[in-house]
Amino acid sequence: MGAVLLTGATGFVGREILSRFLERDDRQIFALVRADNDDQAAGRLPAHVRLTAVAGDIEQQELGLADGTSELLRREVTTVLHCAASVSFDLPLEESRSVNVEGTRRMLEFARSCQRLERFSYVSTAYVAGEPGGLFREDELAVGQRFRNPYERSKFEAELALRSEGRDLPLQILRPSIVVGDSSTGRTSSFNVLYGPLKAFARGAVPAIPARRDAPVDIVPVDYVADRVHELATNGPDGTFHLVAGRNATTVGRLLEMSSEELGRAEPTVLSPRLYRRWVHPWLRRKYRGLRRMEVYFPYFAMRVRFDDRRLGPGPRVEGYFHRLVRYAQAAGWGRR
Repeated sequence: MGAVLLTGATGFVGREILSRFLERDDRQIFALVRADNDDQAAGRLPAHVRLTAVAGDIEQQELGLADGTSELLRREVTTVLHCAASVSFDLPLEESRSVNVEGTRRMLEFARSCQRLERFSYVSTAYVAGEPGGLFREDELAVGQRFRNPYERSKFEAELALRSEGRDLPLQILRPSIVVGDSSTGRTSSFNVLYGPLKAFARGAVPAIPARRDAPVDIVPVDYVADRVHELATNGPDGTFHLVAGRNATTVGRLLEMSSEELGRAEPTVLSPRLYRRWVHPWLRRKYRGLRRMEVYFPYFAMRVRFDDRRLGPGPRVEGYFHRLVRYAQAAGWGRR
């Protein structure tokens, strides 16, 4: 097998994926890093004899690569693993599209020009399922769903582009759900999604939430995701795969119970989303300013969608490692340290 071209290697999930290739493989890895030059790019990654950092940008034509570098990659790369993305929930839609849709199109175009391409793997998200929904299968995409934020919509549109423009390529689409810290240590470098509400809860800034106690919450640890991505990108077949807890998903009610136990706080009152929005939120928003930063996460507390896990099986139950996530987050000052 030839070399791997990896994007997103400086991100939370991408860094873990990179470590799997360096530890478990003997292939040369080229990591595309947004930087002014290759030396600056290399400074953002660990030093390794099989790792070469190349300066580039998925938002630029030809990925912003120098001519010599572009020719080298086209000659040597057989696997393109596209993990780079904007994961912001509140970025304007056009800005999300610039990275997540057009950036993916540029990576696909570059992969098509590789002389010995064997695999194009794209790290998407299970939340292209949008809302509402029952069981969302791996072979489904456009099912008339609505989206909670520009992130979900742009990742959905990126998958649409891949399916229509990359159908002649050896294509893999990998869909993790909510990715949290390592299941063994709790370690994370990304304190968003689950961590925002947990942090506010720890500080007593969440007296009530709009939610359904039985709403499924699908959480997977980053080590599980990195392991599966490495395995699939290296040896897996083409197709779409859910990297999810699936039938092992927890619920909002269980998360509140575990959070209360770990943080020593009383559980917040759970109100129907409609009642909360109309009568409670305007008052709480004035009193608890931290709620404003949490609003983008509220729709995830009342979801109905569940994710099919028939191809890979269910990921680990969060109940087995939740305490490690909370203790690491507290030790790290919720990202300050």
